[in-house]
Amino acid sequence: MKLVLKRSADLKNERLHILCKEIPCLDSTWHYHPEYELLYISKSTGIRFVGDSVSHFSPGDLVLVGSNLPHLWRNDASYYAADSPNNVKTVVIKFRKDFLGEETFSYPEFSAINQMLKASKNGLYFDKKVSKKLHNDLIQIVDLHPAEQSIKLLSLLHQLSQSGSNAVLSSTDMRQYSTEPSQRLDAVLKYISDHYDSSIYLQDVADIACMTTNSFCRFFKKMTNKSFTQFLNEVRVRNATRLLLEDHLSVSQVCYMVGYNSVTNFHKQFKQIMGSTPNHYRQTI
Repeated sequence: MKLVLKRSADLKNERLHILCKEIPCLDSTWHYHPEYELLYISKSTGIRFVGDSVSHFSPGDLVLVGSNLPHLWRNDASYYAADSPNNVKTVVIKFRKDFLGEETFSYPEFSAINQMLKASKNGLYFDKKVSKKLHNDLIQIVDLHPAEQSIKLLSLLHQLSQSGSNAVLSSTDMRQYSTEPSQRLDAVLKYISDHYDSSIYLQDVADIACMTTNSFCRFFKKMTNKSFTQFLNEVRVRNATRLLLEDHLSVSQVCYMVGYNSVTNFHKQFKQIMGSTPNHYRQTI
């Protein structure tokens, strides 16, 4: 997947930029930028890549992405159909640490927010109880006056820093400081997210990256901190967790729908990644 440095020079307010997206795909490339990003999913589902984390996302998801941390949200394939009835509504808040002025968060009264921003270097996921509580503020901030947006964002950051309900996403610090793009990884990740439900062979993705299989394996591990097989299994299992919520689908049906051709292997990979069997996961949910 192409790792892209996004610049905000074209934004009216370089320190704070807020918008509501209502089209699928959100971003077409795995990218990073110097701004922090608070992203709230009000409508739509899909797969989220943050650092070396791969997770399914759904309405109510609220994530804080740290400065220069690679990330990408990809909607489910059904959202890309021309006549798709699926709706997308995502609030994106991009802000610099100095959006209220230089050294603001170095003051003692903002220490909790400062610590949260530091922790966001690995990406932070907030519990849906928290996002539900903040839903109205997150939706309404889009239409506020710029001055009111700054005040509201400070309030949101304060509430999030006090919530105590967040989970770290990326297991390693994958922040980028280089402007060199990686078109190979861009193409590979797009291919995985679009074709995980069918057979994907190592040679296929190595060809897409224009590399030998051995070189590709080393390259992919270096870029994502995971082997290609591990990464593919996580994408498939995360999609399976979404399908298991649908009572009319059997576990074996879900297995084949996410690209596995062996129920035994599906159970093995699911338990390894989710910590339980598909049946137990369904019963728990």
